[in-house]
Order: sequence, then structure tokens, then C-alpha cells
Amino acid sequence: MPIAVKDISTIAKKFVARAGVASGDYSAGVNGTTKDQAALAIAAAPAWAAGVQAAAANGSYQKGLAKSGTAKWKANAAGIGAQRYAPGVANAQQSYANGFAPYLQVLANLTLSQRYPRGDPRNNQRTIDVNAALNKARLAGVAG
Repeated sequence: MPIAVKDISTIAKKFVARAGVASGDYSAGVNGTTKDQAALAIAAAPAWAAGVQAAAANGSYQKGLAKSGTAKWKANAAGIGAQRYAPGVANAQQSYANGFAPYLQVLANLTLSQRYPRGDPRNNQRTIDVNAALNKARLAGVAG
């Protein structure tokens, strides 16, 4: 005898309705935990790496993209993403400043070579100098 199940529309509506009233529980759970999220995530790095390797081996990434397709991405990016973009950026202002400040300091302390006329290939050295200084800082952990 088959299992009696509700139709998918009813289940999906219930999922959304329950999630809509659970935001307080979500916040309480985040604020009330005594677990160190960063330490737990660091400790789980081997499991994450194994999962990524398994997904790469069986093509999960490609299968997921093929299943959802461009239309879903466009709808979500243009709808949800566009609505959340500006508030998300505003919320990240201090994090952005903290993250970029070390790079800005590297740039402020960089002395570039002479600038030559527009189109002169010797100007490329200036770009190389900026790239090298920023990458050196990143690799040293000074920035990023």
C-alpha cells in the first residue's frame, strides 16, 4: 500500500509559512549558542575537502547547474539578489573598510617608477609594481 502524502503545493506552502515565523527562533539560536562556529568549521575542513572532491569527481556542480539552469539564476538574481544587494553592501561597510585598509596602506606606501607618455610600454612596470606589492602583502598575511 502506498504511503499517503500531501500534495507538493501544500507542503511547499507549509515550508514557507513555518520559515516565516521562525526568524525569532533562528536569531535566538545564533545568539544563544556557546559553540565556537569558527573553530568547528576549521575542524571540519577535512570533511569539507572530501565533500568537494567527491562532488568534483561525480560532477555534482555541473549537474546542479544544468538542473537549475539560466532561467532560475536570472529570476533569483534579478528579483531576490537585486532587492538584497544594496542593504547587503551597506551592512558590510565596516567589514569592507577593515578588509581593504591594509591594502590601502600598501598602496599609500608604494613609490611608483617614472610615468612615461601614454602608450609607452615602460608604463607597464607601474602596474607590475602595484600587483607585486599587493600580492606580497596578501601572501604575508598583511592584507586579506
